[in-house]
Amino acid sequence: MSSLGDIIHTFPAVTDLRRALPDAALDWVVEEAYLPLARLHPGVTRVLPVALRRWRSELAVPRAWREMGSFRRGLREAAYDAILDTQGLLKSAALACLARGPVHGFGRGTAREPLAVRFYDFTYEFVPSDHKVERYRTVAARALGYSPRALDYGISAPPRPAAAPLSPYCVLLHSTARAAKLWRDADWIELGRHLASRGLACVLPWGDEAERLRAERLAAAIPRAAVPARMPLAEACGLIGHAQLVVGLDTGLMHLAAALRVPVVGIFCDSEPLDAHPLGTGRAAFRGAVGKPPTAHEVIAALEELS
Repeated sequence: MSSLGDIIHTFPAVTDLRRALPDAALDWVVEEAYLPLARLHPGVTRVLPVALRRWRSELAVPRAWREMGSFRRGLREAAYDAILDTQGLLKSAALACLARGPVHGFGRGTAREPLAVRFYDFTYEFVPSDHKVERYRTVAARALGYSPRALDYGISAPPRPAAAPLSPYCVLLHSTARAAKLWRDADWIELGRHLASRGLACVLPWGDEAERLRAERLAAAIPRAAVPARMPLAEACGLIGHAQLVVGLDTGLMHLAAALRVPVVGIFCDSEPLDAHPLGTGRAAFRGAVGKPPTAHEVIAALEELS
């Protein structure tokens, strides 16, 4: 509901569920901005958009209350065999309880907000080293009584956007919602110059004005680098899906590269990669940890691992 990365990490659970229960109906509640992403998976029967971010700012607007009522009615149309909360937040747990059926989620030691556990009928605990992908797969498998098979995100890249270079290119995901996760400009520039020397055009997408300014600042120092116009989410997914390489901070789009089997290097500056490193069936590497941002040389060494 509030994390693009969590949606991507849940895709393998959708694939598992569809393999085990091919005739099941699977509804998915996501924040409205992430509708194009959730719809990438063909195993989803229905996507229910929720707009908590927008509704909170429009409490005096009658339309917002009508939308909330419509969402609640849509969520309660059917009785579910299982309701899965794989985010472990109070808001996600509270919405899960609006639906009709038993609610499954994380235990107190695993949930991001322990108070969310009070809303669950069944809980499951995991150790810190269990990757988020495997946690979400396990919750779904235990709730519905099947055994997961080989890891498969079950999605394909959207069409190549017009802004994508015709020559081989890499995507540098230089921005993130939390400033502490940002990587030093000097390291991005050193990395970008190395990639340019290897014949790759660097593309630096952005989402807001501060990110645009950073992208332009970095691109000015990297040969052949390009800063495209702001892209809708579906086009950004296509840009990543057709790249020869993605290097990115700990963001959802970095994890999308792993899901689409695009070679990817994750850069961790203020988060732990233990349970959130890029995981997929393609080539992936990562560097850094909380308070230990990697150097450009370390990331370039990770690129050598991929090749």
